[in-house]
Amino acid sequence: MPRSKAVRSWIAPPPPGVAPLTDPAARRLVGTEVLVVLTVTLGLSAVRSALALLDAVLQPVPLNEQQVALNAPAAQVGLVELALQLTRVLQLVGWGALGAYLLLRAGFAMRAVGLDRTRPGRDALGSAGLAALIGVPGLGLYLVARAVGVSVTIAPTTLDDTWWRLPVLVASAFANSWAEEVVMVAYLITRLRQLGWSENRALFAQALLRGGYHLYQGLGGFVGNIVMGLVFGRVWQRTNRLWMLVGGHALIDIVAFVGYAALSGRVGWLP
Repeated sequence: MPRSKAVRSWIAPPPPGVAPLTDPAARRLVGTEVLVVLTVTLGLSAVRSALALLDAVLQPVPLNEQQVALNAPAAQVGLVELALQLTRVLQLVGWGALGAYLLLRAGFAMRAVGLDRTRPGRDALGSAGLAALIGVPGLGLYLVARAVGVSVTIAPTTLDDTWWRLPVLVASAFANSWAEEVVMVAYLITRLRQLGWSENRALFAQALLRGGYHLYQGLGGFVGNIVMGLVFGRVWQRTNRLWMLVGGHALIDIVAFVGYAALSGRVGWLP
C-alpha cells in the first residue's frame, strides 16, 4: 500500500534550501567548528553522562534505588548558592547564544531558523501541543523504566525552599530549553546540511546525541530523549519554527521542576 501524503511528508521533508558546501577548506572549517561547539557544550555532556551511567551500573545498589537531582544545591551559604545557580543558568544561555552567533556569522538570519516574533500565537499553541505530546508519555516511560529497574530515581530539584527557588527553577527550565534547541536543532542540523548530510541522517544524529547526554538518567531517559529529539527535530524541519520547540521544552521542564517542588512529600507516587 502506498504511503499517505502526510506520512511521506513526515519521513522526507523537502530540501531546506541550504546549499551544501563544496569547497574542501570550507567543509573542514565547518566540521571543525561543529566538533569544537559540541566539545564545549552538549557533546562533552554526553561523555560525562555515559560515564555517570557506567559508574551507577557498577554500584552494588540497584539502579532504580539510586537518585539523581537535576537541580541540586551547590553551596552552603544562601546567597552563594543563588549565585551559583544563576551562573549555571547563564552558562546554558551562553551555549545557546554561541550556536546562534555562529549561525549569524555564517550568514543565517535568526528568522531563517525560526527565532523571530512573526507568529507568537502559533508558536505558543505549538509549544503547548509539543509539551503535551512529549511530556505525558515521557512521564509514563520514566515510571515504567524505573519500575523495571533500568532508570535511576530522578529528583527534578533538591533545592531548599527559599524565596528564590521557584524563579531559579523557571529560569533553569528556559535556559535548558534554549541551549538544547538552539545547539542541537537549529545549529547542528543547519551545519550538517551544509556538510551534505540528508535531513533524516541529521535528524537521527542530533536525536541520538540528545539521548546521549541524558544517559545519566538510565535507559528511560536515553530512549525518551531520543524520541523527543526525533519529534522536535522533525517539527523544526517541517515548520522552521524554533521558538515553538524552545517553548515546548521549557513547559515540560517547568511542570517537572515546579511540580516536583510543590508535590514532593505530599503524594505517595512521587519519589
